[in-house]
Amino acid sequence: MKFVDEATIDVKAGDGGNGAVSFRREKYIPFGGPDGGDGGDGGSVWVVADSGLNTLADFRYERRFQAQRGENGRGRNCTGKAGEDCIIRVPVGTLVYEEDTGELMGDLIEDGQRLLVARGGFHGLGNVRYKSSTNRAPRQSKPGTPGEQRSLRLELKLLADVGLLGKPNAGKSTLIRAISAARPKVADYPFTTLYPNLGVVRVEAHRSFVVADIPGLIEGAAEGAGLGVQFLKHLSRTGLLLHLVDMAPPDGSDPVEDVKTIARELEKFSAELGGRERWLVLNKIDMVPEGEREARCRDVVQRLGWEGPVFEISALAKQGTQELVYAIMDVIERRRETVAEDMETTESDD
Repeated sequence: MKFVDEATIDVKAGDGGNGAVSFRREKYIPFGGPDGGDGGDGGSVWVVADSGLNTLADFRYERRFQAQRGENGRGRNCTGKAGEDCIIRVPVGTLVYEEDTGELMGDLIEDGQRLLVARGGFHGLGNVRYKSSTNRAPRQSKPGTPGEQRSLRLELKLLADVGLLGKPNAGKSTLIRAISAARPKVADYPFTTLYPNLGVVRVEAHRSFVVADIPGLIEGAAEGAGLGVQFLKHLSRTGLLLHLVDMAPPDGSDPVEDVKTIARELEKFSAELGGRERWLVLNKIDMVPEGEREARCRDVVQRLGWEGPVFEISALAKQGTQELVYAIMDVIERRRETVAEDMETTESDD
């Protein structure tokens, strides 16, 4: 299925049902009095996160959603039935904006999380509500109020522990195939990856993390060149970035300049993203003559002045990938423990 990470939809909550004007009519009861019931409340529109979804593609075909109207009240003090809510299911990681104002209404980051986007109308009042000692036969009722309606912009940002970035054909898709069950397309031409791919990396029982393969970046990506600019935002949710570098580029380009180019594009797109923790992964070392391998890798690291972790791998041959996976898992588990401790501290302070 084609990956779609933005969609615009129109939602309309149900109107409230009208109150009824009715009088009790029974034999031998000359003064029955009013018995018009209230209407029912209109149904509301909810957006719900569903972990079983990974794209907004369905909203290309269905763009209007409407909740059910509340039923009108009836005689004999019968209240109208409330309208059913409209449930819109979206992938986990979806942000919901009001299209007209640009206001962020909610960020759905947990499976089952619900967001009210349009409230149903309030029920109208029947004439029995207006009965009083001075108004024994009221003939007025109140109509239900209209349900809210608005246009929404849905934007999906993938939730992943690790994000892969690099130039086209740096080997990102090959790496995600090597370490997870994901099977993105792999070929020898630029921009093989046209949309993000998620893969779950299972290290051991109950030890796993999610990795996102983002389309390759080129110079000018932050201004719209290439494909990567459409998906850079997905990296904003990842805690760790793996910067893959082709150590044997077929065009003869300098791997150091390739790294600097991507780093500049990250800074242009977001200063926060540019400062995110990033590991250097020197890929395709099996394509470098064995006698030159160590010296060439050392030269790249020295010229970059790289101070963070560095890994030398061959994603295709699965050389060095296991060590990389275990190192990532250790970092992620430490972060999860820190988050859990912070939450416990916050709860104890409360």
